[in-house]
Amino acid sequence: MLEYLRNAADKPVAKILIGILAFSFVGWGVAEWIFGGAASDTTLVRAGSSEVTIQQFSLEKSRELAAMTREQQRALYADPAQTDALNGRIMSNLTTQAMADSRAADLGFVVSDAQIAREIREFPEFQIDGQFSTYMFDTVLANSGYSEAAFADVLRRQVLRGYTLGAMSVPVAVPDFAVRAAYDARYAQRAIDYATVKFSDFTVGTPTTEQLRAFYDQNPHVVPEQRTVSYVLIPAEMDKPDSYDAAYENAIAVEDAIIAGDAMADAAAAHDAKYVALGTFDADSRPVDEILTDAMMNRVFGMEEGLESELIETKKGFVIVRVDKVIPAHNAEFDDVREQLVTGWTRAEQRKQAYVRANELLVDLNDGGELAGKKTVTVTRASGAPLDVLSAAFNSEIGTNSIVTAPDAFYVLHIEREIMPSDDEKKMADIRAELEKTSTQDIIDDYNAFLIREYPVKVNEKVFNRFFAK
Repeated sequence: MLEYLRNAADKPVAKILIGILAFSFVGWGVAEWIFGGAASDTTLVRAGSSEVTIQQFSLEKSRELAAMTREQQRALYADPAQTDALNGRIMSNLTTQAMADSRAADLGFVVSDAQIAREIREFPEFQIDGQFSTYMFDTVLANSGYSEAAFADVLRRQVLRGYTLGAMSVPVAVPDFAVRAAYDARYAQRAIDYATVKFSDFTVGTPTTEQLRAFYDQNPHVVPEQRTVSYVLIPAEMDKPDSYDAAYENAIAVEDAIIAGDAMADAAAAHDAKYVALGTFDADSRPVDEILTDAMMNRVFGMEEGLESELIETKKGFVIVRVDKVIPAHNAEFDDVREQLVTGWTRAEQRKQAYVRANELLVDLNDGGELAGKKTVTVTRASGAPLDVLSAAFNSEIGTNSIVTAPDAFYVLHIEREIMPSDDEKKMADIRAELEKTSTQDIIDDYNAFLIREYPVKVNEKVFNRFFAK
């Protein structure tokens, strides 16, 4: 390789940007640490003829970690969910690379050592005073944990990926008629008439008990499942090993005491832990508590009554959660929701009367062309009338008369005419750029779907599960 670097003088075909040289690969050797020197198969997944190995994953994760601040790294170590998200993103990127590698092989693409040498000579990291330096090349690679062959392989794969996927990012030319159609559809205006019939304009009186019971039979009130929950927190600074280890040892002692039959509150008090009774709540009305995250809520509502969880790591320390009681979903008693029933019945009756009035206005409009209490306005797709009216105004034919339903009213609508927009070169240019971007993304999505079909990903479950075991 160095011979190519010293002798090659041609200009590079393409400059491959690389951001993996300014850090140390602390993850190198993870496979040996986990599996021992006898590990023979380190493949995590295969896509066609290419694969993703443990070593590749470890290197890429090291790159991601090196780019983080200390605070971000601490947060990652303390939150298993963030770690899982990072691992998933890395595996997704590497799997996409593997599919691109397989596609490049099928297409017969080749990147020679001479081309790689020409590319490397152009990297500023390897230059002194604008000239390639073998000293800088050797020094940077040594500091990065790369061998010459390993670095050349990474760069070769980057070039092949560019060959395979680069064409997908070329802007797609959008025809003028498509730009015009999108421009007219977005900026055209419509002249409309509409009348508003509010539900609240109608008086319906006070319902009888019989009317409320009939309304309740048609609209039963369901009380969602509720749970009574408590927990013990063994606090710790999770990013500090000494604090973590001491808290973990104490958490084991608390857990053992609970298993032995101690109440959670007593076990917590005996080991300087914090006991919290959260009370009774449903999935949509959780109490305010820093431990009760979305992930914790999912766990709590997946547990059985009377059981404690295993030790759970959180940002604040170790937690043991207990579901003290489960109250299944059930229909509320009539007397318990009577006030709510009155409100619901009143609104339903007002809505009925408003609908009758809206139909009377629509009949008059259809028969005589008159609309009592109308407003005559010119609207765009985003302004000029209530949102429900705007939606109906631009989704119906010119000359249409209709009733538009909204949460608090009915609208009787007449669409008079359409007003086409005058030309605006900047707006049309913006729409063209938007359509080009959308079309390009559609092609990329289609090509990705093709790669997934052509090179289905196969997981080496034995290795994968051991490597990502929790």
